[in-house]
Amino acid sequence: MEHIKRVEEEFTRQAQTFDAYAPKADDRVEDRFREALGEAAMGVILDLACGPGVVTAAVAKGAKKAVGFDVTPAMLEKARKRCAEAGLSNVEFKHGNAEALPFDNGSFDGVVTRLAIHHFADPGLVLREVARVLRPGGRLVVVDVVVSEDAAEAALQNAIENLRDPSHLRMLPATELDTLVAASGFEILDRSTWDKSREFEEWMGIANDGLRTKSLRVVARALAEEGRSAGMGLARQDGKTVFFHRWRLIAAVRS
Repeated sequence: MEHIKRVEEEFTRQAQTFDAYAPKADDRVEDRFREALGEAAMGVILDLACGPGVVTAAVAKGAKKAVGFDVTPAMLEKARKRCAEAGLSNVEFKHGNAEALPFDNGSFDGVVTRLAIHHFADPGLVLREVARVLRPGGRLVVVDVVVSEDAAEAALQNAIENLRDPSHLRMLPATELDTLVAASGFEILDRSTWDKSREFEEWMGIANDGLRTKSLRVVARALAEEGRSAGMGLARQDGKTVFFHRWRLIAAVRS
């Protein structure tokens, strides 16, 4: 429970800044999830670790019903507001722990989750819970950032991410994320990756912690000037520290 409390504390503090950033994270969010869900997009969908509800609102537009689920009440309030402002009446929200989902077996036609796997203490347990609440043949869509396949670069990037946000536990290499999904009761149907360019100051602004920003600014700049990319393309451009996040989408069906 200590980690759950840490996640709640971090995202309560970040609620305003993350809410502002989340719609900008991916300008294809609605199309990506609709395509990956297939026919399940018209059914009952669970948005696991829904945060401020950007994905919830996106999938709810074509769904029979969408459920936003998160451990942080402040994020659920942002999600409720976003969906209400979008005029969506087929959405409900629940608070709880992803390792023990409060839903019956086979409750959902589809489950989606974005930018959450790296915050779970036991992502395998969470994915097995997802398999339990999905109907046979139900669709899972996982979107998360991934690290380099090089262990040293992956460790460095995860260390930087953890210093920025202690609720961040471990981003996985793409191959490990794929293996984890497959081992949790799913058959992978499709996968894709893309890179999103970021600026250090923008990224740290979301974390909403001035002391961390001051310290990490020094570390990130030093690494960039020494040519240490940390598997995330750290570099100096036009007087700014820049990098990228590599995103991975996995569409899978419950076996």
